[in-house]
Amino acid sequence: MFPPPELAPLRILELCKRFGDTIALDHLTLTVPRGTCFGLVGPNGSGKSTTLRSVVGLVRPDAGRIEVCGIDVSADVVGARTEMGVVLDPLQLFDRLSAREFLGTVGEIRGLDPTMVAERAAELFAVLQLTDDADRHIAGYSHGMRKKTALAAALLHRPRLLLLDEPFEGVDPVSARTMRTMLDRFRSGGGTVVLSSHVMDLVERLCDHVAVIHRGRVVASGPTDALRGGRRLEDAFIDVVGAGTVDEEALAWLA
Repeated sequence: MFPPPELAPLRILELCKRFGDTIALDHLTLTVPRGTCFGLVGPNGSGKSTTLRSVVGLVRPDAGRIEVCGIDVSADVVGARTEMGVVLDPLQLFDRLSAREFLGTVGEIRGLDPTMVAERAAELFAVLQLTDDADRHIAGYSHGMRKKTALAAALLHRPRLLLLDEPFEGVDPVSARTMRTMLDRFRSGGGTVVLSSHVMDLVERLCDHVAVIHRGRVVASGPTDALRGGRRLEDAFIDVVGAGTVDEEALAWLA
């Protein structure tokens, strides 16, 4: 007998969401292959963040279905969340705790063994270069340190799916490289990363699959190299979503 096919870490089917008169998601459909770094790109207001928040269960879609590792999010959001690590924008941190206390709290909420949490936290802090600041209150952290703390918390329970919303925004190049190394290590162990970003160069370097979202729909999806077609990803993106024309006479006083 053949083994059953492996469930995709994330499947989204015909997802719809409206906020008043605004259509945020319009029958959005995509499947994320296991072990990939999957980039979600699109113009501002295209539906990227709404998609991620729907997967986490923070937004309730009007229609459609979301499966995380085969778990229907609408039927078992708690079960689905056990398979996920999440870093959303804005970051959800407790400023009056230190990073060490914060990870200890996250571990307790997830029912992890305290000794294991302490060991994993120490390793995460060391790799992320947070050890010297791990016992300071998060309120005094820079934006980059807060991002790294959020990533450490998301990885603590070794999820199968990692969701990242603009993970490198405001992060210095050294920290960004460290974070990318951690994501590579996570994927080498079979984990899957889904990230949204406006920075096409970053997506092109980091993601092996990309979906372009425009007006709440997936308008292009596939392996990054195939989507690029020998061009820069930014050029392929603009071809797909279109680029507004600029009046060359406008703001002539700036010339």
